[in-house]
Amino acid sequence: MLEVKEVLNVQELLAKAHKPSADAMQLHPFYRGKIEMMPKGCIRSIDDFAIWYTPGVAAPCRAIQKDPQLVYEHTNKWNTVAVISDGSRVLGLGDIGPKAGLPVMEGKALLYKWLAGVDSVPITLDTKDPDEIIRTVLIVQPSFGGINLEDIAQPKCFRVLDTLRERAEIPVWHDDQQGTACVTVAGLLNALKIVRKPISEVRIAFIGSGASNVAITRLCFKTGADPSKCIVVDSQGILHRERHDIFMRRAEFVDKWRLCQTTNREGRKGGIAEALVGADVCVALCTPGPGIIKPEWVAQMASDAIVFACANPVPEIWPWEAAGAGAAIVATGRSDFPNQVNNSLGFPGIFRGTLDVRAKTITDEMCIAAAEALAAAAPDGGQNPECILPTMIEWEVFVQEAVAVGMKAQEQGLARLTLSAEALRKQASAIIQRARKITETMMETGLIAEPPGNE
Repeated sequence: MLEVKEVLNVQELLAKAHKPSADAMQLHPFYRGKIEMMPKGCIRSIDDFAIWYTPGVAAPCRAIQKDPQLVYEHTNKWNTVAVISDGSRVLGLGDIGPKAGLPVMEGKALLYKWLAGVDSVPITLDTKDPDEIIRTVLIVQPSFGGINLEDIAQPKCFRVLDTLRERAEIPVWHDDQQGTACVTVAGLLNALKIVRKPISEVRIAFIGSGASNVAITRLCFKTGADPSKCIVVDSQGILHRERHDIFMRRAEFVDKWRLCQTTNREGRKGGIAEALVGADVCVALCTPGPGIIKPEWVAQMASDAIVFACANPVPEIWPWEAAGAGAAIVATGRSDFPNQVNNSLGFPGIFRGTLDVRAKTITDEMCIAAAEALAAAAPDGGQNPECILPTMIEWEVFVQEAVAVGMKAQEQGLARLTLSAEALRKQASAIIQRARKITETMMETGLIAEPPGNE
């Protein structure tokens, strides 16, 4: 783990953290966005327009009218996801609105294509009304094979997701909930394996009770963690049965009130410091730091403690501070420190597998299957305390996740298509490699221009 003497000074780290923002301000206007729509059918002569449009297109239209499932065969619905947000909780920026949130949704679309060969359309909505969001998704779903909800504030994000999962005929996913939970569980499985602690026996302190940590608690519990041994902390302190402020708003904060009742068997009260006493694991997704979690609090955790400090752009505690206080394994949300916990390791492969078997929904069990596949794909079998997860560069990771998710969907009776693990592997590999080859070819031929200063 990082030692104090090996760490760059804080000013250098912050300068490094700010550089991507400076580059982004130069390259976004240079390219005028980072995605575009391209034809994938041959256009050899004017005669081809009669096939792709009128009059030829009438034939597949009639076929789909007779059998609606043929829309997956005659259109790109099978491989298209809508990335939908109201801009009410964008990354670490908060409520910046739909226009300001669009660059993030375009970025998500770029990751979908490059990492998993999934076509996606960014859609930002000029409403914060959860009922309008639900209605809009249900109205547009005929055009898409799946829906990725993104950067929607809590508590409405829970109701939006739950309602759409119940009512939509295509899979609906909220990456801030399910995606973060999947990757966090994957990292935690390997971290616990290194320190030789079974998940059923560890005490976990969840610092923050927003969309991400609520979903992480649910997935951790389904993976074997004991809720009664765990503690959740929100902005007002530790959750417990006597939190009358939550009780009075329990219809709004359904999940938070449930956690008040199911966690913290000993009834511990206080804040972050008290929650960390004796904890084996800290999973923090709350206010950006540093200084939100203090080294002396980490020192009060159990031996061989695990600290996931995942706030962006700055973790709740610097990783070298946590290590210096006794943490055996430290993870953050940043790529410039060891053990980055990044949603991008999860959602592309999960949706690849979901789309390939035409699953009706994405269940927690499918996410756990993806988490286990992701954990297994880490270098050295996940035994390196500074490399508990693979990186996005390792494209085979997304194939492995797709296979695991596709097979689990079939096992649960949620898939409309039946494919073997080998067939899923071949299909996912071909689609992902094609997406990368297209981009690489366009760069090599100059169809994607070199950024300024790189000519």
